[in-house]
Amino acid sequence: MPHLPKQKQQSQQQQSITLLGATGSIGQSTLDVLARHPERYRVYALTAHRQIDALAALCERWQPMVAVVGSEADTQRLRDMLKGSAPSTEVRFGADALAEVAQTEEVDTVMAAIVGAAGLLPTLAAVRAGKRVLLANKEALVMSGAIFMEAVTEHGATLLPIDSEHNAIFQCLPNGTPVSLAESGIESLILTASGGPFLNASAEQLAQVTPAQAVKHPNWAMGQKISVDSATLMNKGLELIEACWLFSAKPEQVEVVVHPQSVIHSMVRYADGSVLAQMGQPDMRTPIAHALAWPERMHSGVAPLDFTRLGDLSFMAPDTERFPCLRLAREAIAAGGTWPCVLNAANEVAVAAFLAGELVFQDIAVVIESVMQQMPVRPASELATILSADQEARARATKYIASLPDHPRD
Repeated sequence: MPHLPKQKQQSQQQQSITLLGATGSIGQSTLDVLARHPERYRVYALTAHRQIDALAALCERWQPMVAVVGSEADTQRLRDMLKGSAPSTEVRFGADALAEVAQTEEVDTVMAAIVGAAGLLPTLAAVRAGKRVLLANKEALVMSGAIFMEAVTEHGATLLPIDSEHNAIFQCLPNGTPVSLAESGIESLILTASGGPFLNASAEQLAQVTPAQAVKHPNWAMGQKISVDSATLMNKGLELIEACWLFSAKPEQVEVVVHPQSVIHSMVRYADGSVLAQMGQPDMRTPIAHALAWPERMHSGVAPLDFTRLGDLSFMAPDTERFPCLRLAREAIAAGGTWPCVLNAANEVAVAAFLAGELVFQDIAVVIESVMQQMPVRPASELATILSADQEARARATKYIASLPDHPRD
């Protein structure tokens, strides 16, 4: 698995960080960890799309060299806000600026935490610049797995997973970088899923789910989109696809087990019958601190796990009848080509429509499956093909949603 990093000691000098997606939940957790180790890290760039007030507060606190926003109008607004509090911070905007702060020579490490397809190009820019990339944006691999991993190898980037499940698997792998799962004595990778807020809901109850209910995850503090993905089990489907690319695994080598307590973050099953598990509090600061310091360890601010207070740990098979998004993700990665990209694009449109009160919860999967059936699998060897498939899938999803009967808004 040449895409996994070879162990090497980090330089003892201060590491320079670009944080793509600074105002989201991963961005906030990353800054919390960085604040605990000011001697080790400094912030070069912070980016946000529309959360300008929040970004301004972060710029005042961290004094980055560059801040990047989504639009030209917000550029001037942020400049005005920073005149007195962060006058040396340069404000830029747009996709080109995101790529620039991800690939500049002044940066050692890039935290890729932009949600959705928007994170692909700047994350790929960081990889092509040979950076140490902390990958929280799973969509980059879902959309362009082969191209992305080839770039990691070609440009000598160090890729470290931030999703708690993939970070857990990485921690449970043998030392070094095994050539293949089989040659390392690994039978399968086991992704754990909390099951989301509707784990025990009936089909009738799922039909009445509101956006406000769907974004209330029982264990994790996350953004709205990923919270809905967790509720539909699409998040686990995207993670399954990501795991296949990260660890050179076949889809059938990746198991999914529902574990409502979210204490075991994932496991690796070995040929001799051993199963190694990584455990901890459901707090994203743990995988973030692990990746930032790897191959060392450092404090994350997360409370230690108290085994005397855990109670029962339970496990069950996922129900793909009530939660078909996981099945659709398996079908997408099995088919390969552009289908994972199509799956992701249709899901992003459907989730946005659900959050806007324009789609019922159960129709999220219906929209995705319809779009997948409309679009044949095409080879995904060119980035232009992937981006074209992404746009076509979004257009088809939008058209399909518009054709559905109106539903009352939440």
